[in-house]
Amino acid sequence: MAKRKRLTPARSDVFGAAPGPAGLETKAFGLSAPPIASVAGEASASAALAELSQSMEQARAEGRLVLSIPLEQIDAGYLVRDRIAVEADETRALVESLRARGQQTPIEVAETPGGEKRYGLISGWRRLQALSALRDETGAVQFGSVLALLRRPEEASDAYRAMVEENEIRVGLSYYERARIAARAVEQGVFADDTAALQTLFASASRPRRSKIKSFLPIVAGLDGALRFPQAIGERLGLQLSKALTEEPGLAARAAEALAAAPRPDAAAEQAVLSRLLAGGSRRGAPAEAPALPRVAPGQTCTLAREVRLRVAADGSVTLYGPGVTDAFRTRLLKAFGAPGA
Repeated sequence: MAKRKRLTPARSDVFGAAPGPAGLETKAFGLSAPPIASVAGEASASAALAELSQSMEQARAEGRLVLSIPLEQIDAGYLVRDRIAVEADETRALVESLRARGQQTPIEVAETPGGEKRYGLISGWRRLQALSALRDETGAVQFGSVLALLRRPEEASDAYRAMVEENEIRVGLSYYERARIAARAVEQGVFADDTAALQTLFASASRPRRSKIKSFLPIVAGLDGALRFPQAIGERLGLQLSKALTEEPGLAARAAEALAAAPRPDAAAEQAVLSRLLAGGSRRGAPAEAPALPRVAPGQTCTLAREVRLRVAADGSVTLYGPGVTDAFRTRLLKAFGAPGA
């Protein structure tokens, strides 16, 4: 029978001298990574960190990175706001949603120039106001900051357009609010004129829709500040009022007086005042101002207003005619001259 060879334990010094795989450290065999592997690992980690930092900065610059910004660093007056008022029910619903679920949709901001870090609000005014209310009510830390996307508008017009588009998509603006933001943007020098403002801010709207917005501009020019519920003015009343303000230069002042003197607890009461104005009953007993009539020689005809013409006959008699000579016009004319039957 063959004799079996006995195996002896392995010698540790033999394995300790053998080179091991790069980067492998094994205590059992006494192996350690060579210095070059350590240097390579550190260089790789540094490169990965630099790439990550660059990606984060690029995402921030492109508005893809959501930032958490303290409320006190947000300038809500950065732009003239398009929304005049928000319904109390809408505000309560938004506050309760933020209380229960937190902020789900970021606002949009732009960095403002200056030494201290501040951001101008572009869109998200309602969310900002609701978070401020919750912070004041609860004092909770989570309501002390707002989630925001950083935008870098090249022109002020880009910022205004972003604000308008966000509200158009979410809740929509009234015709008055649309006309008002266009007028204010022109006043701020953002646009050269009303046409440029309307075409840029409401580029996605149809031409007839932009025309209706434009028709509300005389109301904004004549009665902004005098109206308490301007956003509630409907299309029909707005068009009638705009036409009257355009054709009667003194109407805006009389309307402001009538609005200031009348109780207006709600939009319906305010619109009743406007309707009386359009019907010629705005001054209730106060003598109306007599219109200044041009000098017209016998046999001549002139235009008093867009739809009212005057003809003087050879015998000196005067005839008014045209689409604008209605019963309401006759009543106002008789009142102006204190004629009987007025």
